Amino acid sequence: QVQFVESGGGLVQPGGSLRLSCVASTFTFGSYTMAWYRQAPGKQRGLVAIIKSGSATNYVDSVKGRFTISRDNAKNTLYLQMNSLKPEDTAVYYCNRLPALSSWGQGTQVTVSS
Repeated sequence: QVQFVESGGGLVQPGGSLRLSCVASTFTFGSYTMAWYRQAPGKQRGLVAIIKSGSATNYVDSVKGRFTISRDNAKNTLYLQMNSLKPEDTAVYYCNRLPALSSWGQGTQVTVSS
């Protein structure tokens, strides 16, 4: 069964930065489009950023210019560098393939607050 283990979240002040990591197991990581998703309290989980197997990237408008998605295929690891964080970025962040598999990790909580 595919597993995703996210880490790197925490409490940060507005304008701060965090770097999230996600280790994926049991599939050929480098062959797939990967994505970061997030779920804010009371809202549905939604897409944040994607990175294709060839490393082309795309972002939702709300994070463009602030977040950077990257991958290390040798380590089966996905990253999300988040800069200039805003309170509206507060959410649980998850990684998965795109389209997403039915199996999700536990996510990592990001809280942006003063």
